[in-house]
Amino acid sequence: MNKERLVNIFLKLAKTDSPSLMEGKVKEVILNYLKELNLDYFEDDAGKKLGGECGNIICKISGDKEIPSIVFLAHMDTVQPSKNKEPILEGEIIKTNGKTILGGDDHAGVAVILELLHHLQENPAKHGDVTVVFTIAEEIGLLGAKNLNLEKVHAKYGFVLDNGGEIGTFSIQAPYQNSIRVEIFGKAAHAGVEPEKGISAIQIFAHAVSKMKFGRVNDETTSNFGIVSGGKATNVICDYLKANGEARSLIEEELEEQTQHMENCFKEATEIFGGEFKFIAKREYDGYSIKEEDPIMDVLKRAGESYGIHITPEKSGGGSDTNILNEKGIPTVNLSVGMEKIHTLEEYININELAKACAFVIEIVKAVK
Repeated sequence: MNKERLVNIFLKLAKTDSPSLMEGKVKEVILNYLKELNLDYFEDDAGKKLGGECGNIICKISGDKEIPSIVFLAHMDTVQPSKNKEPILEGEIIKTNGKTILGGDDHAGVAVILELLHHLQENPAKHGDVTVVFTIAEEIGLLGAKNLNLEKVHAKYGFVLDNGGEIGTFSIQAPYQNSIRVEIFGKAAHAGVEPEKGISAIQIFAHAVSKMKFGRVNDETTSNFGIVSGGKATNVICDYLKANGEARSLIEEELEEQTQHMENCFKEATEIFGGEFKFIAKREYDGYSIKEEDPIMDVLKRAGESYGIHITPEKSGGGSDTNILNEKGIPTVNLSVGMEKIHTLEEYININELAKACAFVIEIVKAVK
């Protein structure tokens, strides 16, 4: 593993514009590396389906057919603000300039995978087929992974590089998620002259949320409304409000119970104040759970022992492309690549942790039997 090259790859990616569905520039950086290594690649039609600049990129290094095949995956897009990024290298830390995100989520994962490909070519060793995938539109709903062409991805185990924490930390369980959209229909009236003749959609919404199990419901379940809009003027009783939210749970039955509870809160509020509501819940992705006895855990244990680090399986409250690979039938975990304070203007990454992540991934390839 070439630490200097790994850092240079990351810095190049971190300087590249990378909004969701606008990953074309990141794709070109990746393809330049693949061409430099004389590796063939395939671009699927996910971008065409989603209206993006490019599709998912898939590349495979063939290996011993007697050894199980594996897939490594990272996503090309980042959250906003992600244009005109200027990463700053200070000692062992790469940070933002305070005006944009750094993009460690998930430029770090992409950089580790590209350095892994370099390593496999420079250090021939016995391994099975190694497929790498770079997805689009992860940050806006795992859309690239949902539209991934699996005809090009054959793997017994999957490893997504899109997690924080100490190296050796990986997610073995993540939640099911429902997206929720609610519309509330009240009745307009002059707020100063005859407010009693109106029905406030805002009041209905506020009452419903006040009675709702909200935020951290329990150890497995969360709920939230993050976008709320409505109203026309301060002197008019609000007759329409719409809100977008979500519910998540590690247990599918609890997710459905929470979702039904949220709907019931709006039903009760309209019964009290009048008005009507429309409640739409949509399953965004399924959860997953890797068990201690699953074979992929043996791979990770061997890799940890070989590298000399303690592996730490954990539960996650967030969704990732890991959910989709598990849903598609590939047992997959989400590995830490050392990113810190992601999705903020204070985001940073320690290059020693990034290098450890790459070294651990190399050990994973060798640990597959």
